[in-house]
Amino acid sequence: CLILSFFSRGKLGRYPPWPGKIVNPPKDLKKPRGKKCFFVKFFGTEDHAWIKVEQLKPYHPHKEEMIKINKGKRFQQAVDAVEEFLRKTKGKDQASSHNSTEEKNRRNSSEERGKQSAGEEKRKASLSEGKVKKGTGEGKKRVSSVSSERGSKSPLKRAQDQSPRKRGRPPKDEKDLTIPESSTVKRVMTGTVAGFKWPPSVSEPVKDSDPHFHHFLLSQTEKPTVCYQAITKKLKVCEEETGSTSIQAADSTAVNGNITPTDKKIGFLGLGLMGSGIVSNLLKMGHTVTVWNRTAEKCDLFIQEGARLGRTPAEVVSTCDITFACVSDPKAAKDLVLGPSGVLQGIRPGKCYVDMSTVDADTVTELAQVIVSRGGRFLEAPVSGNQQLSNDGMLVILAAGDRGLYEDCSSCFQAMGKTSFFLGEVGNAAKMMLIVNMVQGSFMATIAEGLTLAQVTGQSQQTLLDILNQGQLASIFLDQKCQNILQGNFKPDFYLKYIQKDLRLAIALGDSVNHPTPMAAAANEVYKRAKALDQSDNDMSAVYRAYIH
Repeated sequence: CLILSFFSRGKLGRYPPWPGKIVNPPKDLKKPRGKKCFFVKFFGTEDHAWIKVEQLKPYHPHKEEMIKINKGKRFQQAVDAVEEFLRKTKGKDQASSHNSTEEKNRRNSSEERGKQSAGEEKRKASLSEGKVKKGTGEGKKRVSSVSSERGSKSPLKRAQDQSPRKRGRPPKDEKDLTIPESSTVKRVMTGTVAGFKWPPSVSEPVKDSDPHFHHFLLSQTEKPTVCYQAITKKLKVCEEETGSTSIQAADSTAVNGNITPTDKKIGFLGLGLMGSGIVSNLLKMGHTVTVWNRTAEKCDLFIQEGARLGRTPAEVVSTCDITFACVSDPKAAKDLVLGPSGVLQGIRPGKCYVDMSTVDADTVTELAQVIVSRGGRFLEAPVSGNQQLSNDGMLVILAAGDRGLYEDCSSCFQAMGKTSFFLGEVGNAAKMMLIVNMVQGSFMATIAEGLTLAQVTGQSQQTLLDILNQGQLASIFLDQKCQNILQGNFKPDFYLKYIQKDLRLAIALGDSVNHPTPMAAAANEVYKRAKALDQSDNDMSAVYRAYIH
């Protein structure tokens, strides 16, 4: 039986329903506080989320309504996955029934043969009394030997040996063990979806994950016996000690629609490509937000949606509990904190500052020191993603610094991103972010180089993209950036000037530890040429133009 969930994101938008099934959450994933909700796995994606009970509806009565609302290709793939699941379930039921009948027939036949054999043995046993006694003695010895063997085994082993098993079916190993049904799943059957039967479990592979549906909900009830290896890899908390650095991955609860916003007042400084999407999602999830931007007009849209306006960075910090900032580069980050009416003037004991800018470790360390010297708390939290991912609340947050502040920012990180990592002491997040963007920028330059080489050698650029999309390099990033180039559309999703800045800082990071970065250095030169061709304010994919001019 299937159920649907209709999920609203507040004043700024409503998401359509999406089919899935209720499953047991991984042990590492904590259930969110608040109203009763269930952990669901969505058809047609690799996404999971906690969903409120009142957002669940029976699938079949609402199926047609759902299909009318959703016309997209991804949704059709999800519906096809539901139908395939039902077909497999029905097939397993029929196979199980057939096997049960055959098993019963075999037992009856075996019992008849056993009776005939017993009669024959009695006739032979009566021929010789001596042989019978000898046989009995040997039998006792064999029984004694078996008893001895059993006595040497542990109680657990004996219990396993004595447990009944069906014929023709090999014992399962630990990976196939059934996960017991939780009381949560049992209770939902007496509520929203009472009267439905559990279908037999089917663990089918999930394909074609689309990050745009990471927040979208719909669930189907199923007695959960699925394997959680894939999601556990996503959500599990891991700790790795490398010197003084502790790396921990936070649970990916940004995908859930049951976020309880913090009661702390939130400030946000900087409404660029990334900051605008972040603030939008904070407001959608019910946070109280005060905004400031160097160009005040950018604040208007958010004021209309319920945000408050701060006249200066100092005013925002002084009136808010936690203030986030997301600006372009190290100079902008320093000016924001140390400049006139800057952040530092609003800091007093207990005030919290979270810098989400992508800067070098020296800059973020300097900012942390001046904030803490005034009694404030500091966290660096640069984000990996682009404008689209920011708008969708699908960023990856890399945090370091005050661990308590990281925990206090939990609901904010859940609203703006799909996962967050705590990387230990201040500076670690800056270093990791530069490495991530170094890899991304170098890859983008290589894509542009390959497309231009295809063109000058008489090969089809579209065919090259089709081939790449069928291979191991296939990704949303690859497809989107190649489409930008093929269509000549370089509207910024990630400014070219910023990826070049990150490459420059990553190369400097390598120099500081005497580590070679020749690939990044080569890519950096190509981006510098693109900037000389007035491509700074275009998308990073405009690096392609450095090869054709």
